[in-house]
Amino acid sequence: MSLLKCSILSTAMVVIPLISAPAMADENVEVMHWWTAGGEAAALNVLKENLEKQGVNWKDMPVAGGSGVSAMTALRARVTAGNPPTAVQMMGFNIKDWSAQDVLGNLNDVAEAEGWDNVVPPALQEFSKHDGNWIAAPVNVHSTNWVWISKKALDDAGGKAPTTWDELIAMLDTMKANGITPLAHGGQAWQDGTIFDSVVLSLGDDFYKDTMIDLKPEALGGDKMVEAFDRMAKLRSYVDDNFSGRDWNLATAMVINGEAGMQIMGDWAKGEFLQSKKVPGEDFVCIRFPSTQGAVTFNSDQFVMFDVKDGLAAQKKMASAVMDPNFQIAFNTVKGSVPARTDVSDEKFDDCGKKGMADLADAGKTGRLFGSMAHGHAVPDGIKSAIFDVVTAHFNGEFDSKTAAAELVDAVESAK
Repeated sequence: MSLLKCSILSTAMVVIPLISAPAMADENVEVMHWWTAGGEAAALNVLKENLEKQGVNWKDMPVAGGSGVSAMTALRARVTAGNPPTAVQMMGFNIKDWSAQDVLGNLNDVAEAEGWDNVVPPALQEFSKHDGNWIAAPVNVHSTNWVWISKKALDDAGGKAPTTWDELIAMLDTMKANGITPLAHGGQAWQDGTIFDSVVLSLGDDFYKDTMIDLKPEALGGDKMVEAFDRMAKLRSYVDDNFSGRDWNLATAMVINGEAGMQIMGDWAKGEFLQSKKVPGEDFVCIRFPSTQGAVTFNSDQFVMFDVKDGLAAQKKMASAVMDPNFQIAFNTVKGSVPARTDVSDEKFDDCGKKGMADLADAGKTGRLFGSMAHGHAVPDGIKSAIFDVVTAHFNGEFDSKTAAAELVDAVESAK
């Protein structure tokens, strides 16, 4: 072989890996999320393993904080620097806010090929699309008006799950007399807001719509809102003194460990019970918040895809993997939520999961499916934060109920 041929061959051998490098880079996804608790992390691992089998490397970017506020702050810094992640866990009006900034990707080709329009409920598509274009893949539907009760604590309190406000208070009083913390709670604004959602809904569907969705001043400051704050104050009396700053999953652990009787929390709490090998109906009981039966307040976790220079092929693989029916089953049976697709069987879901899927379907048919204020699906983030400020101040004793209702009107008006 001539010296010239050897030189050409050597050059080609050097060039080949340089050409291949961008293709390898396409098989990476950088994912920002706030699923850091045990049940959440286990559920997310299902998606990681799915992508790894397809040769897609997952770069994890967890940002602790159950409501996603910290994640949105970190995301803003990344986007401002011109270096957005591939995908970001996001919910509700946060998705709408980012959609308006023209920084998101487009998933239309994947969505059309896989028929997403036919299987994702319209209420979710409201957040999954922008100007008719798919910009996010919905992972699940959570409902937030749940109560999780220790089976032993319930049995010790008479064994009957409460269906009305008076029955709930009677149960909490008995639990208190039995020497345990009746209500496990974490003193964080979004957790206070989660309880507030259920309390407002328990006073009527129309009241919830008038206050948490339509923001009518006469309803926000009226007598029924004073009653809602009175109920919040009553629930506060059943919370232990060390609740301030406690993460939601630590409150769930109090119920799991028998230190507390119940927790008012969305169905992601079920993931913590399952991680601890607890069985619905045997170790814990799931019920709708008393007087909200038949109605559902919901949120939906979605992976929003950003407009990135590299990694588009991997991004589309991730979107497809999120919407795969088998993944939706595997993920949601671990997470505690229900599938974002309407064509998924409930066969592999436990009793609480089956109830959640049935409740969601019924609420959708009867017009009793409402976006959760506390979880960003009823009002924009600024208004949500204004409501949180008043609810938390009242919960911590800074306002009486009448003052809190008046403050709520002013706070919402200022935030509009």
